[in-house]
Formats: sequence, C-alpha cells, structure tokens
Amino acid sequence: MSFFSSLLPRVPALRRRARTRRVLPLLAVAPLALASAVGATHISAPRLGAQEAPRPTVAVMYFTNSALIGNADYAPLSKGMAEMLITELSRNPGIRVVERDRLQELLAEQNLSAGGRVDRETAVRVGKVLGAGHMLMGTFVIDPRENMRIDVRAVNTETSEIEYVETIEGKASKLLSMVSELGTKVNAGLKLPARPASAPAFSDAGGKNPNQFRAMLLMSRAIEEQDRKNVPAAVALYKQAIEANPDFERAKVLLASLERGTPPE
Repeated sequence: MSFFSSLLPRVPALRRRARTRRVLPLLAVAPLALASAVGATHISAPRLGAQEAPRPTVAVMYFTNSALIGNADYAPLSKGMAEMLITELSRNPGIRVVERDRLQELLAEQNLSAGGRVDRETAVRVGKVLGAGHMLMGTFVIDPRENMRIDVRAVNTETSEIEYVETIEGKASKLLSMVSELGTKVNAGLKLPARPASAPAFSDAGGKNPNQFRAMLLMSRAIEEQDRKNVPAAVALYKQAIEANPDFERAKVLLASLERGTPPE
C-alpha cells in the first residue's frame, strides 16, 4: 500500500478536525459580540426611576403689626395670620409649605423678634435655613373703623430679589375670607402649581361667621400661649375661639393636636 493510500481512511477525520478548527474561533467570538450588542442596548436605553422635580417650597414669616389703634391688642395676629396663610397655601398639594412650628423654633434659636419688622436679608437667611425658595413677609394695618389692609412681599431666596407684591383690603370682620383670597392670589402671583378646583376655602365655613375676627384674635392668643409652653391657657383660648366661631376648623385642629401632644396637621 502506498503512502497516499494509507491516508485515505483518515481523510474524513482530518476534514472534521479542519471544520472544528474553523468553527471554534467563531464560537469564541460570538459571546463577545453578543455581550457587546447587549451592552450597547443597555447604554442607549432610557434610565428608569428618575426622580421627579422637587415641589416649590414656601415659608411665611410672622406678620408685622402696624395697627393704628389698639396696637398691643392686635399684636397676637402676627402669628395667627401667618398660621392661617400657611394653612391656606398648604391646601395646594403641588407645593411644600414650612410649618409654623418649624419657623417658631428657628426664630427662637436665632433670637429674632416674632412680630417685628423683618428686612429682606434676614428673610433670605431664614428662608435658606428652612429650605424655602420663596419667603413671604407681611404687614397688616387696622384703622379706627376696623378697616384692614394686608400687604405681602415675596422674596426669592436664591436671588434675594422681591419677586411678588400683593395687597388685600377689607373689613377686619371678614379676616378669614381676606386670608383665603390672599392665599389664592399668592399662589397665582408666584406662578406656583395650580391649586385643585376642589380645594375648599375658609370662606366656605368659618369665614361666614360674624364673630370670625374675635375668634381669630382668640386663636392667635392661644398660639402665643402655646409657644410659651402654657398649655392650659392655650387650651382655654382655643375653646373660646371655637365657641365664638363653631365653624373655625383650624382652631379645632390646633386644639386637638395640643390635647394629643402631637404636631398639627
């Protein structure tokens, strides 16, 4: 048998080995190509779970008392009106409003006057500590005929600029309705997210009571006593406010939270 004849039985095996050698490199490359394709797809795919834009944050400083008569008698309204405006703005779920308790803590820490006039620089500094982009400062005036004017300025804590000014006028006996109107105008003037149409206003309930101004004064005095840690006096004043105006929902909430020993909602 010749040498070539002896190789004939081995030809099929050699052919199989050759095919195997050609295929193996392709099999080795395929996973890399697949991984590369998958990686490219992963990089170009949009990321999921991105955080939503933060809600605008608003803080309300205590109002400055500029009453032309009985200035000391109306002084508690500085806190009471801030509490009511905070509550009114909080009806908008599209924004975040700093709680009055947090403001009170900060003012006490900074040794700042509760009802005194606050300049723009102080408002900006307080607003930044509170994490608020918009800081509201207000003044109220009451004349001998109990006509009332409420002035509000909004400061942008990033630019330190006055970004919005608003004035509301009316009878002091309609104070709750005035605060409700002020909250609506501030929300629109600062171009905050629109309030739901279903959000109730104070004028729908307590704002219709003829004793609303007296009840507001009583609630404001209760807030002052509460800040002084005089709980019995605060509870008594809240109850008097509710007796004067049975539809005064905010006074009911503050009384209930004080009796429970929990922060108000």
